[in-house]
Amino acid sequence: MAKKSGSGLQSSAGLMRYYEADKNAVHIQPKTVMIVGALTGIVILFLSAASGFWP
Repeated sequence: MAKKSGSGLQSSAGLMRYYEADKNAVHIQPKTVMIVGALTGIVILFLSAASGFWP
């Protein structure tokens, strides 16, 4: 009988490397993205009104 190795299909498909790379990624909370988006929209509306492009 042949011995089964511990690496299997997962390491040959690159799945193990994907999960290891995820540990080093920059994580941003969804709440932070929503706040930055809302503030950007408010600034754009303010600048549009200040420059006379308000409808």
